[in-house]
Amino acid sequence: MQILLANAKIMRDEVAGVMPQSMPTFGQVASLLAAEMARMEIDELARQLHCSAKIAAENWVRFRDFAVATAIPAIMAYNGHAYKHLRAMELSAGAVDFAQQHLWITCFLYGLLRPLDAVVPYRMECDARLDVTDDKPVHNYWRTVAKDAGGLSTTDVLIRSVKADDGTLVHLSTEEYEHLFHWQQVCRDVNVVQPLFYVRSGGKLKVQAVWAKTCRGAMVRYILENRISSVEELLAFSYEGFTFSHSDKTTNIHHLIFVRDY
Repeated sequence: MQILLANAKIMRDEVAGVMPQSMPTFGQVASLLAAEMARMEIDELARQLHCSAKIAAENWVRFRDFAVATAIPAIMAYNGHAYKHLRAMELSAGAVDFAQQHLWITCFLYGLLRPLDAVVPYRMECDARLDVTDDKPVHNYWRTVAKDAGGLSTTDVLIRSVKADDGTLVHLSTEEYEHLFHWQQVCRDVNVVQPLFYVRSGGKLKVQAVWAKTCRGAMVRYILENRISSVEELLAFSYEGFTFSHSDKTTNIHHLIFVRDY
């Protein structure tokens, strides 16, 4: 099966050691977007990225140096909450090899990344509007215009990779990244399985964002280290009190519900 995991806004500028790196599938598109971001004034960049002038200035430098900055393997570059529990630096060599064949990382600058794809630190929002995107949100550009060197869209690349595997996609990314794809087509063409993580408190199930991010990262690590290849094997996942509760099949998506009781 193939796995989707969202990127993180927090990124490392460097990592210790040397790892093999691969080229991002949509690297040419990323360079095009980065070049336009580097031409913006700081205040405009802050508006587009919904951030402070200080953060905008930091990212302007990143975009300016995009072509010459030291690249980092994607799975090592991100340092958000999910990645702290994925603990990529501690993965075995076998798990990293497995990840390179089965894991996709979603983001709005590079589109889709394999774990060892070489990336440089950046910040990009789904609703940034650029000249190259025809003043439409960047997620719309990815879904309808952006292609790789072979003329394939993000939707094409994802569906082909899933079909070349066993036809199952484990969706551990987030809803906003579904906009990178013609998501209804993805759900029609492959078997989408989405683990969901709830806290039970006062008899009610609630999603708590920090716990959801925690479990997504931990589940990716579980899949990689154990070379999980079937949905049934996912049901044994447990982490910080979260265990499998039940399945919920909708029209297009098979939800796996994991619950932690307080």
